[in-house]
Amino acid sequence: MGRPIDARGWIFEVEDTTPTTPAWLRLSNINSWTYNPSENEETADTTTNDSEGLYEQDVMQRGATLEVSGQYAQTAGVRDPGQDYVDNTWAWQLGSESRGRMRYRHKTQTQWTVWDCTVTPGEQGGEHNAKTSWACSFTRCGAPTTEAVTTTPEA
Repeated sequence: MGRPIDARGWIFEVEDTTPTTPAWLRLSNINSWTYNPSENEETADTTTNDSEGLYEQDVMQRGATLEVSGQYAQTAGVRDPGQDYVDNTWAWQLGSESRGRMRYRHKTQTQWTVWDCTVTPGEQGGEHNAKTSWACSFTRCGAPTTEAVTTTPEA
């Protein structure tokens, strides 16, 4: 029987395609995330008289979303590169330009899960004795792929 893994061990990155050589930027200060593997699923009702009163369906479309949230991050007035890319570059794109790539894995895994996806910026805010929040949601487009981790995974 396998052992549970900690939720804080997940790493999320976005691909910055603005430089000549694209680079992966880590999303820092994440403290909560939710993966929904059935988001945007569509089904077709296939119930007929032959179903004898029992419901039947076929899945016609699969989808998924991944939401991350945490704290707005900056150091010496400079925004966290991953959060900055999401907020000020990717989130402003429209049409075919709105698609980008993100990847995620647990620190013990040797494969990234890579999504071609769109991003939706989340709410930011806070109260006077709190840190400023930051969030975004990724909606997968097409099937996920994988790629090997090029450095040794953290233990």
